[in-house]
Amino acid sequence: MLRVRPIHFTSRMDQWERLLTALGMVMTVDDGDWQEFDAGSGRLALHRSAGGSADDGTTAFGVEVGDLTEFARRTNQAGAETGNAPAEPVQADHGESCRITGEDGFSFLADKAAHGANCADADPALAVVEVWFTPDAAAAAQTLRNMGARLRPAPDDDETADFTAKNGGVLMVRPAGGAARSGLGFEYAGDLSALRERLAAAGHRVSMTEEAYGRSLHVANPDAAELPDNPNGATLWISAIPAGA
Repeated sequence: MLRVRPIHFTSRMDQWERLLTALGMVMTVDDGDWQEFDAGSGRLALHRSAGGSADDGTTAFGVEVGDLTEFARRTNQAGAETGNAPAEPVQADHGESCRITGEDGFSFLADKAAHGANCADADPALAVVEVWFTPDAAAAAQTLRNMGARLRPAPDDDETADFTAKNGGVLMVRPAGGAARSGLGFEYAGDLSALRERLAAAGHRVSMTEEAYGRSLHVANPDAAELPDNPNGATLWISAIPAGA
């Protein structure tokens, strides 16, 4: 199995809980400083940080898998065919895990899923999206293929690449200068106007944009008021799912 599950570090857990609930996500794990929220597709974890700490307001790229040993074996077997074997079993702070390291030096963890299918009460139209920004988009895309992510057809022949995970969520590769880093967003397969109204009714600042590639919502990032320079910016984006995706 493969499921998208980024980890967002924040000292504003309550504000994030209100936003994720308004988006239609359901809390399925509540261990105080660690919470997990299910979307219709994909999962997002919140990890409490101290206010003003280095990780406050940051998002860690991450996935969930069924069997760590088998995941590492299959990933490295696929990578061997292209000269890339990035999966390494590790002992993380929270227990056994598997570290994936891309050719650009970007690394993230694949953790064993603590629970299986996504909550049936979550909005089925919402998907969690994590983004790998990198100066080497082709290599990053190959690493995701090696992991078993499924390439999603795109109309443009450029360096971007979108993937879906078998058990939920979307992984994107986007070319960017500087050090490789992660980003967070969402996709929505339903009525964006209705979602905008729902978010506004819950007290969130939200706007809609119309661009060449489609419509998207921009909702105020709960971290931005206190951390205007946070990596995710002033707003979080929620894009309409591309036709045929």
